[in-house]
Amino acid sequence: MPSPYSLPLHALRLAGKCALPLICWFAVGELARFVLLYAAVEVAYGDYRQVRLVAVMTLLTVIILVAMTVTTGMLYTLRGALWEIRARADDGVGDERFFRTLDRVAPAFAVLYLAWGFHVEDARDVYQMDISHHIYDQTEASWFGEQSDVGRGLTDLDWRVSLGAMVATFLLKLLFAKMVERGKGGFYGFAAAFSEFAFVFYGLNATVAFADARSEWVEHRNVVAGTEEFFAEAQKSVPVWDAVTGWFADAWPFFIDAVAVPLAWLAVAMLVFGAYSDDTRALVKGTKLEKGVDRLEGSHDLTKKSFDQVTGGFRDRWVPLANSLRMVFNAGAPLFGMMCLCYVGVQIGGQYAERGLRHLIGSEQEWVWTYQGPPLHFVFKMAVNVLTMALLAATYDIAATRARVGGRSLNDA
Repeated sequence: MPSPYSLPLHALRLAGKCALPLICWFAVGELARFVLLYAAVEVAYGDYRQVRLVAVMTLLTVIILVAMTVTTGMLYTLRGALWEIRARADDGVGDERFFRTLDRVAPAFAVLYLAWGFHVEDARDVYQMDISHHIYDQTEASWFGEQSDVGRGLTDLDWRVSLGAMVATFLLKLLFAKMVERGKGGFYGFAAAFSEFAFVFYGLNATVAFADARSEWVEHRNVVAGTEEFFAEAQKSVPVWDAVTGWFADAWPFFIDAVAVPLAWLAVAMLVFGAYSDDTRALVKGTKLEKGVDRLEGSHDLTKKSFDQVTGGFRDRWVPLANSLRMVFNAGAPLFGMMCLCYVGVQIGGQYAERGLRHLIGSEQEWVWTYQGPPLHFVFKMAVNVLTMALLAATYDIAATRARVGGRSLNDA
């Protein structure tokens, strides 16, 4: 029975054993990401502006698909070093091919990636690349009082074009989702993920346009105005209101970064290793809430659809994480605590290590860091990513091994 406190050593063992392929996956991913970012900020300028902006959105979608492929590839590389995968092989379970794994992972990865807003960082990178690459064009336009398109490749798409692309990708999303549900062969899972991302990004401008108009209308409604007045009065009259809300606002970001985000990536790792569930029934199995799920599933179709509409975003975000937490907790609460502690330690340690090395190297001229900084940042980012993937794999491996030794199965997908 492996100890949960052996998680750091097991993660280091996995990282050392699979270091070369992990580094190769990361390096190829960063190269592909840079090429796509460069293409996205170059294709945005010229004639047929709206067509070019559609291409920018398409490239942003491809950038995220590259991130998905690299993440899946790095975790897949670690499969051969896991105790659980070897135990499955001894039981006669054949190993899954990479492209089969990627196709199976893609739809659920897309839901998790969008639900937790990881795509915001990718959009920010496109914007920053655009600004830094066309800084002189923007400066020249500002100098002569002219309007500049620099940095607006993701926001200038006309809402009518955006709406049309949104409808087209929604139909594709439905088609590929049906193919996946029917278990069709091919690469339909990956296509479904592409359609999911494209549906969100193409429809972004149309959604923002409608949301702005709707919010302007809603702000003038009596119910909204009355609610705002009620909360304003509550802040003045309730003594502990500001203290409680202030404490919650301060603590919530730390909870997200230290607990929710590691669980989200652990859910992605479980997708790759074949022990993932986003089923609400698996979460409440054996509790009194299971009867409620039975009653809901036996209700009228309209009731179920209404419930899905109301709770869809919440379930997409939290149910997979709750299932991941349940699986890890079955192996013991200390394992979950060690995973969160190590995850935060790796992230913060990487930042401090990079800052310390920059201070140690030093420079008499600040401009030297324009070419000296990126390679250093690449090395530390690579180290953090390799250790993070190894940590997620080690967490799953210890949880699965403890479940197997205890006579239970971790795989309930």
